[in-house]
Amino acid sequence: MERRFPGPSREWRRCCSEWRFRAGGLAWAEARKLLLRKQPRKSMGWISDLRGLTRMELGPSLQMSRSAQLMKDTLKRIVVLGLVFASAFFSVSLYRAWQGGYGVFGDGAKQEEVGHYAPENATLATTSAVDPSQVPGLIRFNDEMVELVAQVTPSVVSIDTEIVKKERWLDYRGQIWERDRLTPGLGSGVIVSEEGHVITNHHVVEGHQRIRVTLQNGRSLPATLINSDKLLDIAVLRIKGQEGERFPPLKFADSDQVRVGQLAIAVGNPFGLGESVTVGRISARDRSLSDIKRDLFQTDAAINPGNSGGPLLNHLGEIIAINASIYTLDRENPSFQGIGFSIPSNDAKRTFDHIREKGRPIYGYLGFRLREVNDYLRDVFSYSGKGVVIWDVEPDGPADKSGLKPNDIVIAYDNEGVESAEVLLNRVELSKVDSEVNISVWRGDKIVNLVAKIDELDPFAVPSEIQSGRLASDTAIIEAVGLRVVDSPKGSRYQRYRGVFIDEVLEKSLAQRAGLSRMDNLLEINGSQIKNAEDFYLRLVATAAVQRTRLKVIRGKSLPVEVVLPPIPRKTD
Repeated sequence: MERRFPGPSREWRRCCSEWRFRAGGLAWAEARKLLLRKQPRKSMGWISDLRGLTRMELGPSLQMSRSAQLMKDTLKRIVVLGLVFASAFFSVSLYRAWQGGYGVFGDGAKQEEVGHYAPENATLATTSAVDPSQVPGLIRFNDEMVELVAQVTPSVVSIDTEIVKKERWLDYRGQIWERDRLTPGLGSGVIVSEEGHVITNHHVVEGHQRIRVTLQNGRSLPATLINSDKLLDIAVLRIKGQEGERFPPLKFADSDQVRVGQLAIAVGNPFGLGESVTVGRISARDRSLSDIKRDLFQTDAAINPGNSGGPLLNHLGEIIAINASIYTLDRENPSFQGIGFSIPSNDAKRTFDHIREKGRPIYGYLGFRLREVNDYLRDVFSYSGKGVVIWDVEPDGPADKSGLKPNDIVIAYDNEGVESAEVLLNRVELSKVDSEVNISVWRGDKIVNLVAKIDELDPFAVPSEIQSGRLASDTAIIEAVGLRVVDSPKGSRYQRYRGVFIDEVLEKSLAQRAGLSRMDNLLEINGSQIKNAEDFYLRLVATAAVQRTRLKVIRGKSLPVEVVLPPIPRKTD
């Protein structure tokens, strides 16, 4: 009778569990085959044999089998992923080809066209949208516009400027110093005389030490500032070419005849790009940007920074205005928004004639001091309307001769209402000299109508009292310094400034060598505040011959700076 190998005992199962934990599933299968072999019933050596197999005989081979199996599994995964990607790629390609695309990605050439571009069929228009015979007026207008621009552009110039500004800086030791910094500027201008007179804006050349004018042909010439009208924002320059050279000027048109809706052509140098032409219409007349800038033309011809000072022309190539400013909501980066403003040609020509003939702008003058009407004055004068109060009247002046008196409230000037003192002064200064204007005032409890004759304001006239006494004996010192100063004109907008203004700087004088220029505002002399022109001359003569003269000067909107003049020897009679 055949004997069978008994089933695994408890000890055998515990040992196998331990071995399976160590060797893994594959080792367990091999061990099971080994244990199922026939062995003697009472022999327990199989346990030792199993443990030895685990530690010695099966260990290396089982570990190698495990690594090989892992490599096979990894390779299978890679192959499967590659097959999935390839299947998806070719499925998409077949779908795109079925949809009508070219190539694998649908954006290349067909297989049979690789290396050879297949031209597209395109049928272009061979006739104009409108037959020329139907629009003869537009054709003629276009040709005439091209001819007009060709005729006027040689008279329009580009203006490049440089101004020296003081800049404070801190060194590594903590000390503060001042240094000069050149700041460039640009604008446009128009030649108005064969001799080389150029009109531009005052703000284009204000305070600039170097001005150059570039003609249409690219030729650059130095320019001299004859004078400017800050109130109207007009400046007159002069350029000189070769001996006997004549420049092509443009004619002034009568701006009173300009109508809303008529053609307007702006020519200039926007953003420094060079000669540019834009076309628009006169949108409105008598526009006001402020109490000072009044009665301007509004145009939709594109005007940008750099166009300032350039001409606004009519259909005959005549100057109807000088471009001055634009309306924009972006103050930091201004650009054209369809609204530009220009100074009428009649105003510009009047200022040009004044500067050309007398070397300065001419303003109207009445000779009174004004004050705004406030609630207190309304109660005092029992007046509730708009207007300004005449605070003082110059004896024997135009206002005094017309019958105007202190405490009169001016309610109308030249048949137009008065809203503020600034507006009234502006209108008086722009009035034509020797003209008569109607003035309505509130006096007592009634309205009085008067007629005043406009006189000429001479803001640079030295008062007669300065010409006598001590100053007369020291004329030599004053001439050596080379300064002629004036008070702020009475009844003028300059009256709000302290000190005196320089009217004239003599050639090759100490003042010219020190860099002083006309319309500089002198605030102090040798540390003392200047009260008026007489006070300035008295202090100058008293010290100029024995010590250096220190002047505190302010120019435009810059900070005050100190200018030092060397002492001069006193001349004796």
